[in-house]
Amino acid sequence: MAALISLGLHAQEVLPDAIARALARAKIPPAAASFFAAPVAGPAPILLSNADRPMNPASTMKLVTTYAALQLLGPSYTWKTPISAGGTLSGDVLNGNLYIKGVGDPDLVLQDFWLMLGQVRARGIREIAGDVVIDRSLFQASDFDAAQFDGEPYRPYNVGPDAFLVNFKAITLYFIPDELTRSVRVVAVPSLAAQTLGAVRYVDGPCGDWQARLNPDFSNPDAIAFVGGYPGSCGEKHLAVSVYSHAHYSAALFKAFWKELGGSLDGQVRDGPIAPEAWPVFEQESPSLGEIVRDINKYSNNVMAKELFLDLSAETPHLPASAERSQRVVMDFLAGRGLPMPELVMDNGSGLSRVARISAFSMGRLLIDAFQSPVMPEFVASLPLVGFDGTMRRRLSDTPEAGRGHIKTGTLVDTHALAGYVLAASGTRYAIVSFINHPNAPLAQSVQDAFLQWVYEHG
Repeated sequence: MAALISLGLHAQEVLPDAIARALARAKIPPAAASFFAAPVAGPAPILLSNADRPMNPASTMKLVTTYAALQLLGPSYTWKTPISAGGTLSGDVLNGNLYIKGVGDPDLVLQDFWLMLGQVRARGIREIAGDVVIDRSLFQASDFDAAQFDGEPYRPYNVGPDAFLVNFKAITLYFIPDELTRSVRVVAVPSLAAQTLGAVRYVDGPCGDWQARLNPDFSNPDAIAFVGGYPGSCGEKHLAVSVYSHAHYSAALFKAFWKELGGSLDGQVRDGPIAPEAWPVFEQESPSLGEIVRDINKYSNNVMAKELFLDLSAETPHLPASAERSQRVVMDFLAGRGLPMPELVMDNGSGLSRVARISAFSMGRLLIDAFQSPVMPEFVASLPLVGFDGTMRRRLSDTPEAGRGHIKTGTLVDTHALAGYVLAASGTRYAIVSFINHPNAPLAQSVQDAFLQWVYEHG
C-alpha cells in the first residue's frame, strides 16, 4: 500500500468484519480480493485493501472503455454508414456496384439494416447489375479466433469486432414443441439465404440441460443439424448462436433482406474498396453514443464493447484501427486526466479476457473522475441500478440498498468484480470497487454484496 499512502490517502486497511466473514465462508483468502471505497466528493477513501494490486476486472473493464469514449467522442456522437453506387441508374437498374462503407457502428441491428436497404430501394434501385462491395478497411485485419477464450466459438459473446458489424453476427434459433403431434418446429431469426435447419426430435423427460440434450452440430453453418432431441416439457425456448464469418453473415443477410424488399442482385456480395467515382445513395445513422453505452454497461454486451474499443483508434489518419493503438489512445486519455495507470492492460476493451488488468485504486479514481466530469449523467445512467435492471436486477432487490447504487458487475470462471456508485444511508455518494481473483470466485457474490451493504450502512 506504499504507493497509496504516498499519495496522502488514509483509509481502513483492515477488512470490516462483515466482509472478512463473507470471504471466510466463501473460502477466499483476503489476499485474493481487493476493495476500494471513497466519497466521490472527497476527501479520502474509507476502505482500501490490496487496492494497488493489478487484478483481472472482468466486465468492469467496460467502464474504462465507455468513459474514454464518452469523453473523447462525446455523448451525442453517432456512426454514419454511407451507401454509394458506381455506374449509372437506368430506370430502376443500377449498372454498376453498390458500395457499403463499414464505419465501426457497434449497434447496427437487424431492423436498422432492413431500413437501410429499404432506403436504397426507396431511392429507385431495384436491380443491382454488378456486385455489392463492403469496405471493411477501417479496422485492421486480424485472424480472430472465437474459440480462444473458452473453447466456445459459436457463443455470440465471443464474436470479434468488425468494421461492418451487423446484428452482432448472431442468429437466434427458436424451438417450438407441439405435444399433440410430438414434433418440434425450429425457426431462425434472421432467416438467412441458403441456410437450412435440420429436423429436431421431440423427446420426453424433464427440461433440465436442454441445450446439451439438443446436441447441435454447427460444423456446416449452411446446414445446422441437431444430433439429440428437444424435451417437449421445456415449452418454447431460444438459443442465440454465431456460426458464420462476418463476410458470410453480412452477405447472406443482404441477399435475404434485398430479396424480401423486392430487389434483385446479379453479382455477388464481396469485400473490397469503394470506387473513387461512386456517388452517394443513402447514409444510415446510429443511435447516439450516450444511448449505446447503456446497452454496453447495463447488459454487459462484450461485442459492442470490443467494437467501441477499436473505434477509439479509428480516427488515426491513414491507419486502420487496432487494439494496440486503442490501448495507447486510452492510456494517453487517462494520463491527460491525471489518471496514469501503468498497470493497465486492455487487450479488447470488454473485459472478456484472461490478461486484462487494472487495480481497484485506478478504477476507483476513474469512477470519481467520471462523476465530476461533464459526461457524468450519461455514464452513471449506463450502469445497472441495484435491484432493478441490467445485471443487478435480481441482486439486493428486497433490501434498503435497492435503487441506491449504480453498479457494473463482471464475472469469469475465476473472477468476480463489482464497480460503480452507492448512495449511502448518510446521503454521501461513494465510488466502490471490488475485484476477486480466485478459483472460488463463483462463491464471491455474497462477499461483494456484503461490501456494498457495508458502504451503504457505514459510509
